[in-house]
Amino acid sequence: MMKKTAAGADLSPNLAKDTLKPSAFLNPVPVVMCSAQHAGVSDIITVAWCGTVNSDPPMISVSIRKSRYSYDLIKNSGKVCVNLVSEALLKACDLCGVRSGRDIDKFAATGLTPVSSPIHGIPMIGESPVNLECSVDRVIELGSHDMFLLNVDGVYVSGAIIDAGGKADLKKAGLVAYCHGEYYALGEILGFFGYSVAGADALARRTRR
Repeated sequence: MMKKTAAGADLSPNLAKDTLKPSAFLNPVPVVMCSAQHAGVSDIITVAWCGTVNSDPPMISVSIRKSRYSYDLIKNSGKVCVNLVSEALLKACDLCGVRSGRDIDKFAATGLTPVSSPIHGIPMIGESPVNLECSVDRVIELGSHDMFLLNVDGVYVSGAIIDAGGKADLKKAGLVAYCHGEYYALGEILGFFGYSVAGADALARRTRR
């Protein structure tokens, strides 16, 4: 007999699990392009090991191998711009993840536009729908990767995704996620934070949006 959760979702009667070796199996995750500059040299690196770590002050993290060309640019400058990736940027994003800045100028190779950030003067990707201008708070050595804990010093959003009320509507950004080696477009909205306990008025209001 099929079981249901308190929220009404069906559960299979077969709850057996297969065991896999321990790995960073957390999926899906954001995929971003990090742009950095030091001593007149700039580069873009694609990063999927990234996330939010604190709300106040706003902080995010990116984890990068020491061997990557951008690693020293970020560590030595103490600055980086984290650029969100839209579907239109995906091919450039992938190229920036499989080619090294030691071999090519990634801005030139992708045709992306470097825009000097307002606070730190580092290159932001002009075509990205959202740019997070960051400074390095600390670097934590972990093993295969070092984690850069970043203070978010500025957020810049394309006017194309600003709604009539002046707020950023990320649904218009066409953002991309990364899942186990593959890129995915974000799909339909299934709910919103708190929808499981929301009243009828709130549900109706959010459904209309």
